[in-house]
Amino acid sequence: MPDGGEETTVKVISSLDEVSAAHWDACAGIENPFISHTFLKALEDSQAATGETGWLPQHIVIEDEKGLAGCAPCYLKNHSHGEYVFDWGWADAYERAGGQYYPKLQVSVPFSPVTGPRLLVRDGDDKPHTRQLLAAGLLELAKQQKVSSLHITFPQEDEWTELGEMGLLQRHGQQFHWQNDGYETFDDFLDTLNSRKRKMIRKERAAANAAVDIQVLTGDDIRPEHMEAFYGFYLNTVDRKWAHAYLNYEFFQLLRERMADNVVLVIASHDGDYVAGALNMRGPDMLWGRNWGCVDNFKMLYFEACFYRGIEFAIENGLSKVEAGAQGPHKISRGYLPSATYSAHWIRDEGFRDAVADFVKRERRGIEHEMESLSELSPFKRSNVSP
Repeated sequence: MPDGGEETTVKVISSLDEVSAAHWDACAGIENPFISHTFLKALEDSQAATGETGWLPQHIVIEDEKGLAGCAPCYLKNHSHGEYVFDWGWADAYERAGGQYYPKLQVSVPFSPVTGPRLLVRDGDDKPHTRQLLAAGLLELAKQQKVSSLHITFPQEDEWTELGEMGLLQRHGQQFHWQNDGYETFDDFLDTLNSRKRKMIRKERAAANAAVDIQVLTGDDIRPEHMEAFYGFYLNTVDRKWAHAYLNYEFFQLLRERMADNVVLVIASHDGDYVAGALNMRGPDMLWGRNWGCVDNFKMLYFEACFYRGIEFAIENGLSKVEAGAQGPHKISRGYLPSATYSAHWIRDEGFRDAVADFVKRERRGIEHEMESLSELSPFKRSNVSP
């Protein structure tokens, strides 16, 4: 962070075209691909995250004599879609009371319930101080734009703690993550499970692999036709869930063109036709499960493509963790255990803020109790469960 004698400027930019990839990524680092300039710009370039879709970029950047000292991906929103930290109830309550909840500010990676840094600081600088400047800039932007609220979702725990110290409301959530305990093979992992779960997984894997042929592709092995097929699977899942297709065909092709080495695509074929796929993203030490889709029902294929192939890839590539995305207690029996997620919130209206603060406090107790209860369902042998 610049010392007191250096001049700094806090700005708002409406497009990642306004900052170089090298400068942004010097703050974002290489551990998490979702906060990279390339990933976020692909969302903008594909028109998935724009003002027209309700995700107007309002990124905060801090500049000093050396260039970009810090930045935060921020969006002005007129809805609560694509966030995965749900505040629909807050919006409904506030508007029933006569308030206007939208627009709001959202510091996040659009459509990606992935934990990672949100207040990005140039490598080698004073992180806490620059984070405070970024948070102060976000709060000032919220006040200037007269929005109802500011939401920072899926930050890292240390950021969450600092934001709480600055007065933001702290909210808890949970996901299900798999940890690599130094396994050399998938069978090593299975050996840590109780016998019933071990047999279940072997049966599920056998059933899936007997029905289809499965490839795990990354880098140059991912061809345009693979992404085209996967986009069809993605739309099929959206249609079946009566959901909205946040991502478009161009985004998936840009992901292949610009970030193929970060993409891990599990794709299944039957009688020569592609029938299902699971799209993952990887960093140097982690794998994130993102999207799944299929065009027909094949027994146990979902578990094989979305969970077991991810675990297998992590073991083979020495990755320490697999995050399987939002929701899903069914993941526990497959080795994915409850893990805390975080968000921080600023509410303009003091009366409404007090009500939300009370809700968040009660919700947090409930989530902590639920995580403790779910942990009791662990498939691991007792000697293999971390204290």
